[in-house]
Amino acid sequence: MKKLLNSLIVFPAIVICSCSNNKATSDQPADASEVKLGGQASVKDDESAKDVVKIAAGSKDHTTLVAAIQQAELVNALSNAGPFTVFAPTNAAFDKVPKETLDNLMKDANKEQLQDILQYHVYVGKLQTEMMEDGQTLNQVNGQNITISKKDGKILINNSATITASIPAANGIIHIIDGVLLPPSK
Repeated sequence: MKKLLNSLIVFPAIVICSCSNNKATSDQPADASEVKLGGQASVKDDESAKDVVKIAAGSKDHTTLVAAIQQAELVNALSNAGPFTVFAPTNAAFDKVPKETLDNLMKDANKEQLQDILQYHVYVGKLQTEMMEDGQTLNQVNGQNITISKKDGKILINNSATITASIPAANGIIHIIDGVLLPPSK
């Protein structure tokens, strides 16, 4: 009985020791530099509907917005479940912003200011155009409000940007706008 008990103890110890001598397995990278870190945005899914970030990234008209989202490190936040309503300025809308201002915002030192501006374009919840009312106020992610108005069958944001199209996303909706929204001074 003692021999059986000893063999039951020794055998697993041998197996454990022999397994720990392997330097890498097929499930593990050979060294730590191969490990890719990422949040929700790094999940590969070619079957499901695209989230707001993937839709914007696939649009040739939103390359400036996507670059700003990446610079502000908001990709993972906007790739989460949401739901989000994103008011997405086109490249043409960003072209209306002075180049020096835009270049300055894209610097690492101004990341917080860029985040504030981009978060001013995001509402938590899925708000379709049919749900928008004249005079409606929405509290944006950055804590400040935008105002919806309706004029001549068009929906305007802060009386400065017009919604030109809407695209449903897996985690909300994107309203394409023809202007960049700037939060009021704090």
